[in-house]
Amino acid sequence: MIQNKIERADYLFEVSWEVCNKVGGIHTVIATKAHNLSKEYGKNHILIGPDIWMETKKNPEFAEDRTLFHSWRKQAADEGLRVRIGRWNVAGKPIAILVDFSSFITKKDEIFAKLWEDFKLDSISGQWDYVEPTLFGFATGKVIESFVNFYMQPHHKVVAQFHEWMSAAGLLYIKHQNLAIGTVFTTHATVVGRCLACNNLPLYNSINLYDADEKARQFNVVAKHSLEKTAALNADVFTTVSNITANECTLFLKRNPDFVTPNGFDGSIAPAEGEYDKVRAEARRLMLYVASKMYNIDYPDDTVIVGISGRYEYKNKGIDVFLDAIDNLKKSEWKGRKILAFIMIPAGNNGPDKDLAAKLEGNGSGTYKTYITHYLSDGGYDAILNRIRSFNFDPQKDDVSVVYVPTYLNGNDGIFNKKYYDLLPGMDLTAFPSYYEPWGYTPLESLAFRVPTITTTLAGFGVWVNDNYKNNHPGIAILQRDDSNYPKVVEGVVEKIKETAGLSASQENDYKANAKDVSSVSLWDNVIIYYKQAYVKALEEVVKRNGAFPEFVEEPEQDVKKFKVEPPQWKQLMIKKSLPDRLKGLDELSKNLWWCWNQEAIDLFRAADPALWEKSEGNPIEMLDMMGLKQYKELVANEEFIGKLDCVVEHFNSYMSMKKDEDAPRIAYFCMEYGLDTSLKIYSGGLGILAGDYLKEASDMNVNMTAIGFLYKYGYFTQKISAGGDQIALYDPQDFSLTPAQPVMDNQGKWQKISVAFPGRNIYARIWRVKVGRINLFLLDSDIEDNLPEDRGVTGQLYGGDWENRLKQELLLGIGGIRALRTLDVYADIYHCNEGHAAFTGLERLREYIQNDNLSFSEALEVVRSSSLFTTHTPVPAGHDAFSEDMLRTYLSHDPEQLKVSWNDIMRLGKLDVSNHDEKFSMSNLAANISQDVNGVSWLHGKVSRQIFSNLWPGYLPEELHIGYVTNGVHYSTWTAPEWKEIHAKVFGNDFASHHYDRSCFQGFRNVPDETIWSVRKKLKNRLIEKVKEILAEPGTANPYAPHDIVKINSTLNSNILTIGFARRFATYKRAHLLFTDLKRLDQIINNPSRPVQFLFAGKAHPADKAGQDLIKRIVEVSKMPQFIGKIVFIPNYDITLAKFLVQGVDIWMNTPTRPLEASGTSGEKAVMNGVMHFSVLDGWWVEGYKEGAGWALKMERSYNDQGFQDELDAATLYNILETDIAPRYYDVDKRGISTAWIDTIKNCVAEVACNFTTNRMMEDYLKQYYIPLCSRKHKLIENDFALAKEIASWKRRMRREWSDIELVSQAKIDSPSGVLLLGKEYKAKIVLELGEVNPEDIGVELLLAEKENSSALDGGANSGELEIKGTFPYQLESFEDGKATYVCNLMPEKTGTYLVASRLYAFNKLMPHRQDFELVRWL
Repeated sequence: MIQNKIERADYLFEVSWEVCNKVGGIHTVIATKAHNLSKEYGKNHILIGPDIWMETKKNPEFAEDRTLFHSWRKQAADEGLRVRIGRWNVAGKPIAILVDFSSFITKKDEIFAKLWEDFKLDSISGQWDYVEPTLFGFATGKVIESFVNFYMQPHHKVVAQFHEWMSAAGLLYIKHQNLAIGTVFTTHATVVGRCLACNNLPLYNSINLYDADEKARQFNVVAKHSLEKTAALNADVFTTVSNITANECTLFLKRNPDFVTPNGFDGSIAPAEGEYDKVRAEARRLMLYVASKMYNIDYPDDTVIVGISGRYEYKNKGIDVFLDAIDNLKKSEWKGRKILAFIMIPAGNNGPDKDLAAKLEGNGSGTYKTYITHYLSDGGYDAILNRIRSFNFDPQKDDVSVVYVPTYLNGNDGIFNKKYYDLLPGMDLTAFPSYYEPWGYTPLESLAFRVPTITTTLAGFGVWVNDNYKNNHPGIAILQRDDSNYPKVVEGVVEKIKETAGLSASQENDYKANAKDVSSVSLWDNVIIYYKQAYVKALEEVVKRNGAFPEFVEEPEQDVKKFKVEPPQWKQLMIKKSLPDRLKGLDELSKNLWWCWNQEAIDLFRAADPALWEKSEGNPIEMLDMMGLKQYKELVANEEFIGKLDCVVEHFNSYMSMKKDEDAPRIAYFCMEYGLDTSLKIYSGGLGILAGDYLKEASDMNVNMTAIGFLYKYGYFTQKISAGGDQIALYDPQDFSLTPAQPVMDNQGKWQKISVAFPGRNIYARIWRVKVGRINLFLLDSDIEDNLPEDRGVTGQLYGGDWENRLKQELLLGIGGIRALRTLDVYADIYHCNEGHAAFTGLERLREYIQNDNLSFSEALEVVRSSSLFTTHTPVPAGHDAFSEDMLRTYLSHDPEQLKVSWNDIMRLGKLDVSNHDEKFSMSNLAANISQDVNGVSWLHGKVSRQIFSNLWPGYLPEELHIGYVTNGVHYSTWTAPEWKEIHAKVFGNDFASHHYDRSCFQGFRNVPDETIWSVRKKLKNRLIEKVKEILAEPGTANPYAPHDIVKINSTLNSNILTIGFARRFATYKRAHLLFTDLKRLDQIINNPSRPVQFLFAGKAHPADKAGQDLIKRIVEVSKMPQFIGKIVFIPNYDITLAKFLVQGVDIWMNTPTRPLEASGTSGEKAVMNGVMHFSVLDGWWVEGYKEGAGWALKMERSYNDQGFQDELDAATLYNILETDIAPRYYDVDKRGISTAWIDTIKNCVAEVACNFTTNRMMEDYLKQYYIPLCSRKHKLIENDFALAKEIASWKRRMRREWSDIELVSQAKIDSPSGVLLLGKEYKAKIVLELGEVNPEDIGVELLLAEKENSSALDGGANSGELEIKGTFPYQLESFEDGKATYVCNLMPEKTGTYLVASRLYAFNKLMPHRQDFELVRWL
């Protein structure tokens, strides 16, 4: 059967950017309309809005309901659509679908190209305020299509209404797909019309003269206008809200609207008859009370309260008219009832005025006065505030006063703590004398709340009243307004205020009653008919296209099928160990990694069961799990073991009982990886090992530190090597129950979790604690059921996945890490980012200060910077993580609103040029910009880092930058062999054990007998050789050697031979191949009959680093050559345990990086702790560490620009040193079989080198250079309600505002007639500046002498061709008059030469920590 007549739609979709997202009046229109339609449509009326809140729990307008459309939700997810379904928290609780469109951002070019191809939609000039809404619209089209295809039958009549251009792309998508859906496009104001009005062009008298397309180009809104126009032309039905906009549509969009669909109002929102008087009295009481506290005046009950509210459009909304009217009223010396004008216009604010809030609570200063209730972000640019200031109100004398309320009244503003609708009844009159108001919802609201109001004939609502309310209407004054009668409108507002102030009580009631009556003309019950007519018309257009709808279609009968019975779901039942009370200390020790650097604890665990200790690979938790009840009882009965246990527990308890110094800085330390022990695989290489050592040292030195990281399911990979030398990466999941990580529970026994907003959902992470001695390391774990599958894997693998996963990891580490600390009530003085991975800590901390402490972005940035330290470990620009802007928008689109800044302000933190969309956002730049101090990890790396980051501060040369360095160290107790520890304890002195000692104590090593040193070295080397043989012989070890190779290796490897170790991450810059440059020469060295040498190699290459893996393959290949078998050996699966054997057992530790690409390099530092000499290129730490007679070095200077030639030279030098110095020195033994020259080198190595490269020295450096000074300055900035931070931020804002107005009037060159300066003679230079509003003490001027460095490119490229400053000479202020400042520089050359000279101007303030704290510099 075919339907002949269409009476209504079966399903109605309504799409708007303002569904569950209040921006302006459209929000109220749709919300109240939904309440009306829900009576008829119920669940068949579905509203669709953008999911842009990002923090689910913080969207007060949306309540997710996972039971709604449950089946379709899964289907939508399978189609790549991310939606949340629930209820809009407005009257009627209509169904709302929030659409996350972020996944389409990366496809935007493809989508826009298709829209151009299909509709000639011109998106090419669209900025992000176009891109995001358009992608939202596109996504809603796909959502509607998916929903209809899933639920609807051909007989269902479906209409989709799209409000404004922001949703119009959805209409175009439906049109292109030729879906049987009637489309309605409603514009509430045209793009071009709004632009004309906002740019002060006469809109009404000249409207026929404007070319809309041309004006769109002029105002740079081509894309928006094109979308609006295209949607209007392609919609089945086109509607607008008033006759005013209908005229605009006809002229600008080239289509007459089919219907005028006026905005209605839901009368149920207004107070009921019996409640009105009570509500009004309460509102007036509160408003008068606030005003009285603001002005220290008791306002009488009969005070006339007038108000204006709405969006901050100064001209369009008639705010200018209202302010001028109040000013005129004041100037007229009004002497009637007191008048209070409330300006309730939301503006950028930083929370409630704290002094006012204190007065309202009965505290605070009784003399404090203000006319604004909230702090403005930048009051200097606020048009309303500046106009109010010009009034010069004196509330004690004037009967007219103003109260500026620059915030949304949502019930928690901090002053009124009431919603706008709660305060509206307290007003006597509202005024909305708009110039551009397509409808005008605010006057309609006022009328519904019985508040007389003012509007104009340029407001759609005003026209509607004139056309539809035929009686007198004293409750609403509709002022005639056009392009040229502004003064008359102002006067009209003044007269209406006076009229209201002169009303008697009965007249007031008449006006209020009339106001209520007039509002009825726009109640939804009276205007909804126009919308229903539009919906029917849209369905009729569908019929014209596709033919009539069928009457009804039976659903096809389902096939009868046999359902499969699934196998049983077995669940795990865990039986946990329960140690006897006497062994509880053993369990406690196993769960604190203190044991892993304390030999007595290690020996204790080994003694419990040596075989199980080896089987568990030295994991005490796993070993104790392996033991049975019988073994526990045997240990309890073993008096010797119990005695050792008691002794170790006593030492541990004594260690743990030492309290931290409460006055010391509290440090929060963030890192992606921590190498603490092989039982906790959350590390990959040097960065993690360094971080692990640092935590151990923090514990030993009792530093108040808390650390944050991830608990990875897979950690780093297990390495196996194929017979062909190929690296095979195996990822074995960690059993967290066998690690020292313990769940962190709350008081109710629930696992503590945090959440971070991801597009369309939250990611959740539970918190684990690892005890590292006295330090708590908290680890986040996202592998929980609360998360989507793709989010569960965020903490799955260290450095795993694609770039999007890396971004998710870094968001979780930075933002989630801060939230984890707050969840655990941990606050710090210093936040230390160890690498840029955790730089999002800065954004989260900014959010905290802005939202919790009501600071502005610039004020919060001062505090965050003062308490942040960034340590960079990366020596090359390409090694710093960076993300595309599109990807960041997907995840951080909510940040501008939270931080109360623009998107570009956020991008500026990580990009050099925010206008360059192709430039990636650098995490290291972000870290540098949110940190007061930045440091490299060695002297040379500090120099390299200043070059890398020089673009951040273009006003300064690299050598001037504040970037310093703290050279990395290693944890002595972890890496030093127990045999050496025993000896050192005897010769280093008593203070050494306290971890607070003078480094000169290492000189005591010179007193150790030669025989003892030689004996220990032999013992450790023998242990290493046996370990290597054991690893290669292990059946489960996949190594590249065949059985006959292993037999040969076992017979060849010899602890009497000079043994050289090379173990690290394999990357090309490490130059592991350098040794093999000349295999013939190498053969001669290794197989020298009297001075043989053997090499042990180990290390992993990143699974994605093919070049690094090829290096391993080459080493294996060479090691299997007949002349090298058993003399060059590659040991697979390098880890902490193997590293200890190597750095303790070899004779020489070799390192051959390409200078200056080794940031620090700590493996050699571990070696020197054990008397193992370092043989390396002078790079990283060795630049500082090398001392003649304590190790060997390849020279620092490059000889060739060509890296191949340089490699050849370095290899030849390496061979030469081995042959002529190292090998002869080792084998030159005396009668005792000892080489005294070798022993002397070992003594020099320990006494002169090792002492300077411990984490003890490293921690002392961080404390002195950074932690203590940062902590001191931070506390100064936050004292007295952040007074100093606010002062500095205000000064910077003022300087930025005035900087461009500073002009160079004249610049006299150095007064040397010949142009040549003579040594020792004083010269002068003079500069005259027009400073405008800038104070001369806020300016610094200086002259620089510089010359090019002579090193060309041969120093590794770190500073090739760079300028080097040879002298800085400040200008002194000579005079200042009428804004002109004269500065004079006295220059006396001290060295001859040819120099470059330049002068520069910079902003100066003694409160800044360093010059790079502020970017304002200008070269003159």
